[in-house]
Amino acid sequence: MKLLHVIASTDPQSGGPIEALLRISEVLLRDGHGIEVASLETEQEAAKRNFPFPVIGLGSGIGRYRYNPRLSSWLNQRSGNFDAVILHGLWNYSSVGSWRALRNNKTPYYIFAHGMMDPWFREKYPLKHLAKQIFWWVAEGLVLRDAVSVLFTCEEEAVRARRVFRGHPYKEEVVLFGTADPSGDPDEEKAAFFSEFPALKERRFLLFLSRIHPKKGCDLLVRAFAECSAQLPVDLDLVMAGPDQVGWVPELKALARKLEIAGRIHWPGMLTGELKWGAFRSAQALILPSHQENFGLVVAEAMSCSTPVLISNKVNIWREVNSSKAGIVEPDTLEGTRNLICRFVGLSKEGLADFRGAARSGYLRYFEVEAAARHLGRLIESAGTKLQN
Repeated sequence: MKLLHVIASTDPQSGGPIEALLRISEVLLRDGHGIEVASLETEQEAAKRNFPFPVIGLGSGIGRYRYNPRLSSWLNQRSGNFDAVILHGLWNYSSVGSWRALRNNKTPYYIFAHGMMDPWFREKYPLKHLAKQIFWWVAEGLVLRDAVSVLFTCEEEAVRARRVFRGHPYKEEVVLFGTADPSGDPDEEKAAFFSEFPALKERRFLLFLSRIHPKKGCDLLVRAFAECSAQLPVDLDLVMAGPDQVGWVPELKALARKLEIAGRIHWPGMLTGELKWGAFRSAQALILPSHQENFGLVVAEAMSCSTPVLISNKVNIWREVNSSKAGIVEPDTLEGTRNLICRFVGLSKEGLADFRGAARSGYLRYFEVEAAARHLGRLIESAGTKLQN
């Protein structure tokens, strides 16, 4: 097959969608499929990506919505070269612009919702949700209605998306999802991490690794760590790693100073490559107290490194984590986040070893990317055969 992905941004700092696209595409490429990506970025931005497939930058478009009429015209000319088109994400012009070209086209298309239909947004931002509901009626809902399938990465995401928006029914499909098994040398990756951040070499730490954003519960984590600090081992710190896309870090640092724990929190910024894997391998556990998390790719990545995971029950793969006994799940509240930390530090050495073994086993069972990519490939091939008949 030859597949085209359409996504707003291929910037690695934009979050999980591009990381998932990369990992799945690497497997499909090895299996002999063709992959191209079209994005709402400039040609110069697209040219910076060191990806194993072509990235076509069609221009960044206008405003935050990235309106770009070139997308529809480009797809009208090129979509016939592909067996299927896979759209990634909602609420930007990559979805509606693609739909305008593909709705009366013979090339089938699918769309990954990537958590953008979660009811958390409705509860947190009711006025924005009302605006989205109106846009759903006139445009976005039509994209999902006319897709072969709307793809969800776990059952929890599909269930939570139902009835969030009124009108325009769609066909849902839950697909396997995951990440690649790390192939680097664990000792070298840990050495690289500690070389970059020598202050952590003689410390143990809990690792937060995600975007620094209010929906991730970063403020809860800082407060919970402070409230637990008297009970924590004196050599246990907190690492808050990730890009600060909303300029929140200065406020969080001020909160840490106020709570008198600033010296025990480290802010290394975004970690990639061997530094990211070194952080996973060196951490006592990954902690992610998110208020909303579509899948939580970092959770799967941590588990692949035998690192236990401490997550809220708003991370949509919490059931798989519970089932595999790979960590601890609590509500996305201050008390719940406090419990994540206190329950974990109360583990015996044997209990910690059990969590590490279970994390690796859980990754292989639920989140190994080879199975996920081939599941998606079979789904598209099967649907394509039915459409031809």
